[in-house]
Amino acid sequence: MSRIIYSVVSSLDGYNTDAQGDYSWAYPGEEVIAAINADMGEVSTYLYGRRIYEEMAGWETDPAFAAQTPESAVFAATWQAAQKIVFSATLPEVWTERTRLERELTPEVVEQARSEAPGDLTVEGPTLAHSALRLGLVDVVQLLICPVVVGGGAPVLPDGLRIDLALERERRFSNGMVQLTYAVR
Repeated sequence: MSRIIYSVVSSLDGYNTDAQGDYSWAYPGEEVIAAINADMGEVSTYLYGRRIYEEMAGWETDPAFAAQTPESAVFAATWQAAQKIVFSATLPEVWTERTRLERELTPEVVEQARSEAPGDLTVEGPTLAHSALRLGLVDVVQLLICPVVVGGGAPVLPDGLRIDLALERERRFSNGMVQLTYAVR
C-alpha cells in the first residue's frame, strides 16, 4: 500500500523557514539533490498547500529551474511526471499538468488519492503537513536537517501533538546536512 511521507527541510532548531520566510539557507547542493531524486523515484503524487504549490510550479513553468544542475533537471522531470493535488480554499485554479485542486484536506480525499496512486505520496509544506499529522494521515516523517540555527519561523512540527516514531534510516552528506527517516508507529 502507498505510504504518505512528510518530507521537509529543517533548520537544526526545527524551522522550515526563518522569521522572514526565507529558506535560502536550505539549498541542498548536488549530492543532496541526487539523494532526494533517488527517494522521489517511489513517489507518484505530491500533496501541496497553496504556497508550496506556487513555488514548486516553477519546476514545470520555468526552464531555468531544471537548467541549474544535472540533478535539478532530473528532479524537474520527476516532478512533472507526478500527480499533484493542491489543497487551498483561496487559489482560484491550478496551472500545471497532472494537477487538481481540492478545497479542503480531508481523510477521504487523501485516502482516495492513496488508493489511486501507483506509488507513495508526499505531503509538502509544514502548514498542510501539520493538518495531515493531526488527522493521522502521515506514515513517514522525513527530515532533511540543515546545519543552521535560524531562531524562529515556520515550525516543521506542530505544537501539542505527540507521535511515536521509529528510525528507519539516517544519511549524512558532505555539506553537513543529515536526512532522518522515521516510520510513524
